[in-house]
Amino acid sequence: MPHAELETLFGREVELANIRRFLQSIRHGGDMRMVRGEPGVGKSALLAAAADLADAEGMRVLPANGSEFEAEISYSLLNQLLLPLYTDMQKLPPALRDALTVALGFGSGPAPAALLVCNAALMLLTTVAKKKPALLIVDDVQWVDRPSAVVLGFVARRVRGTPVGVIAASRTGTESFLDSRGLTEVTVDPLSDEASARLVDTRFPALTDRVRQRLLDLAQGNPLALLELPGSLTDSTPPADVVPLSDRLQTIFATRIAGLPESTRLLLLLATFEGSGDLRTLRGLADLAPLAAADRAQLVRVNDAGGRIVFGHPLIQSAIVAMSTSEERQQAHQAIAAALPGDPERRAWHLAAATVGPDEVVAAELEEAAHVVLRRGDAFGAVAALVRAAEMSSTPEDAARRLAEAAYTGAEAGVAGDATTLLADARSMSQGPAGALHAANATALLMINGDGDVRTAHRLLAGAIETGEHGWRADDQALDEAMHTLLLLSSFASSPDHWATFHRLLARLQPEPGDLLSVLSRTFTDPVRTAAAALPDLEALIAALPGETDLTRIVRTGTASAHLSRLGDLREHSWRLVRQGREGGAPQWQVSGLMHLCEDDYYTGRWDEVEELAAEGERVADESGLPFLRWYFLLNRAVVAAGRGRFGEAYDLADEITHWAAPRGVAAMLAVAHLPRTLAAAAAGDFEAAYRHATTISPAGVLAPYAPTAMWVMLDVVEAAQRTGRTAEARAHAEAMRTADVAALSTRMRLIQHGVDALVLDDEAGDRLEQALADPATERWLFDSSRIRLVFAEKLRRRKEYSRAGTHLLAARTGFAAIGAEPWLDRTVGELRAAGHRPTAADRPPAALTTQEMEIANLAAAGLTNKQIAQRLYLSHRTVGAHLYRVFPKLGVTSRAGLRDALNHL
Repeated sequence: MPHAELETLFGREVELANIRRFLQSIRHGGDMRMVRGEPGVGKSALLAAAADLADAEGMRVLPANGSEFEAEISYSLLNQLLLPLYTDMQKLPPALRDALTVALGFGSGPAPAALLVCNAALMLLTTVAKKKPALLIVDDVQWVDRPSAVVLGFVARRVRGTPVGVIAASRTGTESFLDSRGLTEVTVDPLSDEASARLVDTRFPALTDRVRQRLLDLAQGNPLALLELPGSLTDSTPPADVVPLSDRLQTIFATRIAGLPESTRLLLLLATFEGSGDLRTLRGLADLAPLAAADRAQLVRVNDAGGRIVFGHPLIQSAIVAMSTSEERQQAHQAIAAALPGDPERRAWHLAAATVGPDEVVAAELEEAAHVVLRRGDAFGAVAALVRAAEMSSTPEDAARRLAEAAYTGAEAGVAGDATTLLADARSMSQGPAGALHAANATALLMINGDGDVRTAHRLLAGAIETGEHGWRADDQALDEAMHTLLLLSSFASSPDHWATFHRLLARLQPEPGDLLSVLSRTFTDPVRTAAAALPDLEALIAALPGETDLTRIVRTGTASAHLSRLGDLREHSWRLVRQGREGGAPQWQVSGLMHLCEDDYYTGRWDEVEELAAEGERVADESGLPFLRWYFLLNRAVVAAGRGRFGEAYDLADEITHWAAPRGVAAMLAVAHLPRTLAAAAAGDFEAAYRHATTISPAGVLAPYAPTAMWVMLDVVEAAQRTGRTAEARAHAEAMRTADVAALSTRMRLIQHGVDALVLDDEAGDRLEQALADPATERWLFDSSRIRLVFAEKLRRRKEYSRAGTHLLAARTGFAAIGAEPWLDRTVGELRAAGHRPTAADRPPAALTTQEMEIANLAAAGLTNKQIAQRLYLSHRTVGAHLYRVFPKLGVTSRAGLRDALNHL
């Protein structure tokens, strides 16, 4: 609106002043406002005022509206918002450009991860804003589709420091997919009595006193009511009225709509269902000449310059739909679908709305749309499309198959309640082979995330696969997913019989299992015996990750890498999974990324981060219906507690794992619970207990089959055996490791093999160990290398090789101090004293700094800001600040200026 018209916003002087200040703040570094208010209170008018003021000040304005009738369409609002930037979009780096063009339907290609779309949108906006500040204006947030809301929330939280502003408006009391936590909210209140009276007197000076007062009483400061009600009031209107204000307003709009030509009303119905308001799209659907009558009636505003039609208020659209016949609504949806041959998702939903009763063609289009949406990372949207496809299926078998697939999709994404209901509905119908597999898969996932028994879940799923009614084609999606789930269930049940069933079924896949399933079946099941042969294939999977957009493949590649100590090569991709979940993606990806980061952090000494990420993982697993994965984070907390001397906590957490796993038949977890007990006992010097717990996982002299946890306690078995006088058992276990050639599996396994050999064999083995410790590749394994240095130095001290022992003890002391492993540090210091070492200031360790604190301190000393450090280490800037707050007093400095000197003296 022109500046002169701003004066007609009666009683909004304060709000307009705030808008002007907000626009200035954008120029100085970005800002965001979430506007809330009752229907008709004037939110849209204030947003329009903001748009005009921004335009007058030379800003780029990008408007968009949520649409009640497009809320199921993925990225529909983002498409509106960014369409004017299409040319600029083509100048983005290829990966970001492709992510946006695919997500918004401008091009084809691999479906991008939601987080990649978020980053692409942010870079596009910040790049455009460098030429002139940009203002995003989003109205009716309560109807914004889920993926667009995720992107909008991502951008809104990151505009500070950029010339980008965001204003989003939503009705009070409504829910939306936009996570508004941490966003600045502003409430638009009704007009004051004085402003209401001034508005009425200016616009309707001829009203009688009685009608004027009746209007003010009914409207209660609502500007839309003040402007629309006068025509419906007379001197005889009774003072009492129980009709809700919104219903009264909709009736008034209906009266005005009824006076329009039929062609105008039908065109408005098309515009309502089409949702975007784009004149070019509407022009492809119908002649736009009838819009002039609606414009004169002040029901819509046609913005020729912007190429958009804007309704005066959503209540007008509600009235238009309410006044139409069922046949008219179907014809409108059919016309829109016919105009969308290149947009399968929107086309499918409009066809569904245009169809009464079952229609297999439409159901198939909805099913395909679900697969498109799922590839974009929107599991909720995929479930909704599959359920609608099931409703439109022409046979009970097809309906059951689609419901079962929806149940599996929901169960895998952590939508357990919905998945249970869908599965029950699917079971009530006859099912074909694919439906039966999806249903069995969903049932298995729901069982293990409830109170079900893993062995029963394994029998159920294996039985569904065993029928073979689906055929044995390895590229059958339902079969491939079922085999991946069966692999996990086999690992949880952890018995040769369960694994035999898995391998027998795997061998039947034709022509051969997919690449991921093939690698997992060798690196995850019994890695000591089968993983070495899979290393080249694993390398190929890892090498392909930089361009990988399928997050499920990233998760499964990480799982395939875990037992081969390759998770460090996937840290960037694991953080992608975590950020994806944090920004609204499927929680199972976030949980998987956290699992992989925690494991790598533990062995590389980032124990502070282990505790931080494990707490996050436990919370997400609980909140998202994935309680089965909670045990993993309990384990991470337990092993760190054991290593840091919090023995009671470690045993309590181990007991919690045991009590959870026992009634569910999760044998793998019962074994894993002995790992923190082993570490706690060893750290406390109780090697008899350490031996007992370690050999429960894997007997001395044997690397238990189908028990990858046997690899986790190899050093513990040998050390505890030696410390308790079981020399033969220690030698037997070292020999079993050499026979299996565990050293060939990874640099970490090679280090442990040499460490074990140095304990039980001759001097030559000690020389090989020292060569291994000198290898830069072993430096990553801070906890293992420090432990091995300690136990080897103890052997050297007993042989009176004090100088050689001292070298390893000093290195071990530094490692344990950096990790915060107090019991091990105390033991190392005691050994140093026994070896006759006299500490000096020059060789004092950075006892107060953890590995992560040291890393952050060095980056800060190099001049990086908290934000830059956070981006490099994938932390929040607040976490970086908290670490520095602890680092300064530990180093005896008060600012960054003293960091470099302090670190140089460590």
